[in-house]
Amino acid sequence: MLSYLTEASADEATPITLLTKSGLESWLEDQPELVRTWLRANNFTAEPDSMARIPDPDGGVARVVYGVAEPLGPWSLSAAPAKLKQGNYRLDGDFEPAHADHLSASWALGTYRFNRYKRARKQRFASLVWPSAANRDAVSRTVEAIAMVRDLINTPASDLGPRELAEEAQKLAERHSADIRHIIGEALEDDGYPAVYAVGKGSARPPRLIDLSWQPAGSGNDLPRVTIVGKGVVFDSGGLDIKPAASMKLMKKDMGGAAHTLGLCHMIMAAQLPVRLRMLIPAVENSVSGNAFRPLDVLKTRKGLTVEVGNTDAEGRLILCDALAEADREPPALLIDFATLTGAARVALGTELAAMFSNDDALAEELLACSAETDDPMWRMPLYQRYAKSLNSKVADICNISDSSFGGAITAALFLDRFVSSTTPWVHFDVYGWNPAERPGRPSGGEAFAIRAVFRLLERRFGK
Repeated sequence: MLSYLTEASADEATPITLLTKSGLESWLEDQPELVRTWLRANNFTAEPDSMARIPDPDGGVARVVYGVAEPLGPWSLSAAPAKLKQGNYRLDGDFEPAHADHLSASWALGTYRFNRYKRARKQRFASLVWPSAANRDAVSRTVEAIAMVRDLINTPASDLGPRELAEEAQKLAERHSADIRHIIGEALEDDGYPAVYAVGKGSARPPRLIDLSWQPAGSGNDLPRVTIVGKGVVFDSGGLDIKPAASMKLMKKDMGGAAHTLGLCHMIMAAQLPVRLRMLIPAVENSVSGNAFRPLDVLKTRKGLTVEVGNTDAEGRLILCDALAEADREPPALLIDFATLTGAARVALGTELAAMFSNDDALAEELLACSAETDDPMWRMPLYQRYAKSLNSKVADICNISDSSFGGAITAALFLDRFVSSTTPWVHFDVYGWNPAERPGRPSGGEAFAIRAVFRLLERRFGK
């Protein structure tokens, strides 16, 4: 992807002029009559992602005009690399740094394809000369993080079990000189993660807790602590409350929270943000077997609360509760979790919006502002405490499902809320992790939600 952003000479690259529908006519007024006639003859109206090639006297291409929407965003040029002929192109004009970053990233993301299992000839794309105002490091880590999230979600469970997910975390730790610890199988019970073990023990592939720690080299313990937790259910059959086939089909993506966590942590470490980062990923497979946990089992948790299993298909919150309790043990300045947790969030918000819950109003407002700035959409949902009583259990401290069919994303968040101290600033993201349809720069398949907005917030709060 990044190979299609080039350092080739701009003088030898074909210029691309970006035009909006509202700005087209004023631009045409300054052009030669031949250009005006040519574009009108080709019905160019600067619709987003439309383009026209203006010929030079020798029959080549003097310039490309390309339609974009206002304002420029992270997908503005995503269709261009596949539409244009191979070769080097440059953007005509000067752009402020934020727009230059958006345009560079959108170009690179337009070249993303998941071809791990395809034998087809590799597709080639046009290349863009880096805009002079672009922050190359920022663009690179963003594109790499999004590609990492997508690749992990797109990989089938046959090739991405708990061990393989842990190996990806290990690679990331080695790349950034982070410390990492793996707690595997029955050791989870011994180390105080009984709910993670209970959910994962039914699989032939042992469950794991992945625990990564990092801070910039040479920094002290006075840096603020940021802890990020990701749901790592590599495949969710539903357990003994087995899912129907249609609901099970996409469950390779149920580790999407873990993928988001890895991608975001890469961005933090690559940027050398001055924080003490901790990443916790409970990695399990929710399988059907004689050793699987059962409906109405009562599970112990790391926090000491007991949980009645109302449904084995509500397993994500069970593994997250142990990880969140551990994250909260050393109170961080900010605690964030990502999870492909509920279908109810998709019913409420559709497939493009991340559902965001927070126990801190100022934090939530700041996140929404960062979401708007980065064009990384999310919507705040309420931690409506009156619904918490629907999680009451007659035999345990809490039940993992509500006694109501309504407000499922809210009650799932309220369950997690029981494992986080009210004094810990906490954000919970319930994400889909998937593009059901093709869009420029966003092919159908795995997708990253909210990590660009969260990184912007971290930069603001903790950056140099």
